[in-house]
Amino acid sequence: MNQPTRLFDIPKYQQEHFPLEVMMSSKLAGEWKSYSTSEFLDAVDQASRGLLELGVKPGDKIALISHNNRCEWNIMDHALLQIGAIDVPIYPTMTEADYEYIFNHSESSYCFVSNDELYHKVSNVLDKCPDMKKVFSFEQYEGMNHWSEVTSLGDSSARQEEVNSIRDNIKPQDMATIIYTSGTTGLPKGVMLSHSNLTTTVIASTPRIPGLVKGKAKALSFLPVCHSFERFIQYLYMYNGASIYFAEAIETIKADLNYTQPAIFTAVPRLLEKFFDGIVANGTSAGGAKKMIFEWAVSLALKWEPEHANGAFYHWKLGIADKLVFSKVRAALGLTQIKAVASGSAALQPRLARFFNGIGVPILEGYGLTETSPVISVNTTTQPGMIRIGAVGKVIDGVEAKIADDGEILAKGPNIMMGYYKAPELTAEVMSGDWFHTGDIGVIEDGFIRITDRKKEMFKTSGGKYIAPQLLENSLKASHLISQSMVIGSNRRFPAAICILNEDGVKEWCKRHSISYTNIDEMSKDNRVSDRVWQDVETMNEGFAKWEKIKKVIIDTQEFTVDNGCLTPTFKLKRKPILAKYESQIEDLYAE
Repeated sequence: MNQPTRLFDIPKYQQEHFPLEVMMSSKLAGEWKSYSTSEFLDAVDQASRGLLELGVKPGDKIALISHNNRCEWNIMDHALLQIGAIDVPIYPTMTEADYEYIFNHSESSYCFVSNDELYHKVSNVLDKCPDMKKVFSFEQYEGMNHWSEVTSLGDSSARQEEVNSIRDNIKPQDMATIIYTSGTTGLPKGVMLSHSNLTTTVIASTPRIPGLVKGKAKALSFLPVCHSFERFIQYLYMYNGASIYFAEAIETIKADLNYTQPAIFTAVPRLLEKFFDGIVANGTSAGGAKKMIFEWAVSLALKWEPEHANGAFYHWKLGIADKLVFSKVRAALGLTQIKAVASGSAALQPRLARFFNGIGVPILEGYGLTETSPVISVNTTTQPGMIRIGAVGKVIDGVEAKIADDGEILAKGPNIMMGYYKAPELTAEVMSGDWFHTGDIGVIEDGFIRITDRKKEMFKTSGGKYIAPQLLENSLKASHLISQSMVIGSNRRFPAAICILNEDGVKEWCKRHSISYTNIDEMSKDNRVSDRVWQDVETMNEGFAKWEKIKKVIIDTQEFTVDNGCLTPTFKLKRKPILAKYESQIEDLYAE
């Protein structure tokens, strides 16, 4: 067949060009359950027939919610798409109030969830959702509707011709999905994406991803598939014939990496930070000569530059470091076959990009939004002159980007969304003709996009000076003692920061300085720790103008998480709840 133009064309394209014995695999009751390409296509057709028997029609909205990525989610995704239904993926971490809003706003008629916890969570709002007819679970529990009730309706092939007829009449520009963004403020917005939005992005992004040996590569998937980034990359894996393995849970990633030995996976900066902290804590715990060698090796990796810019002698030393240290790190992490880690969702600290590339784990930082399906640009090592530390790459083929007069990044191309569902006024706010307003502030240097901040998150001090908080926050993370930070100071005399301590980093620092460690809460009140944190803040301040420098900090130990309402499901700071949480401390800080 020709290049796929609709999402359900992609597995058929795989079957024709590189059929796989293991197209995708996930764990069921501790055992890996796999589908070949042929088995997957058969399961999709059967589910489509069952959905038609259930009464699902083209244009109907069906919600999908899963705690972990799994084969069943993908089967249902493609089964819905090829009968013209529109799937509505939802984060498992959203509140019941969010579910109620999204079900009603999208007019979803059925919902498929992964387990009993989500089944009950959804069931709690059903009486407030008149369009929702029934909920099914992918996992089987007594007294709950199992998704096999739907697939078994498709056992007979009697309605296959109807499936084929609907599928053949679906156009590339038809809507495929509504993805509700997990915005930091306000109600979620439903981003409408067409088949063409996503398929063109998959095809245009493929040349940027190294290690995709067609029909042979393995990929590990664990970021939430309800997020456009992970969902897009799964379509890209299918298109390129990579076997997809779904991690059992976020807690089992290390074991799953070692089992699958993937060539590629996706990550968010927060995960890479935790990997880095774990590597450093483990490497420095040995003490003596081993610790000295490890620290020497890390110092080399942190100086890494693309395309051997550091010269032959540096890379000779890096080769020694690799034999002594980094090869063992990769083996311990299950990264012996790794060719690329695609990082997105938030800004990546340059030191992390240097470190992982330096230890032989190529990090490809990209940029995009759900509204851009979701890729605008990405760094790559597949071509010379296409990677730059601190930048998010050059635009993919077919996409254009420019900087508006106020510094905002604008983009246009076949990847730009159809609009916001039921919200033409919101769509008009972000479009200027064909140009989409990303809401990000940045620059384009030699074709590389560099993001400096979110437009809505920039603020002025009482002296009228603009502050870009994300730049400061990213710099603060360079401290091994700071896990997370949020810069404050809107309409205040100066910027300050809330800093969350990195427990592993504090433990290690205390050990190196012969300070008796008790627990993280007590250590946060120890002047020796707070003084050391302030030293790191002052070091960070050196790179900023006088009015941008952090003048004071609030030190705390409770991490910002999705569960405590301080992070969105994509791990972005929810600034208003954090400000509310620390309101009294902030007032005290500025009163001093």
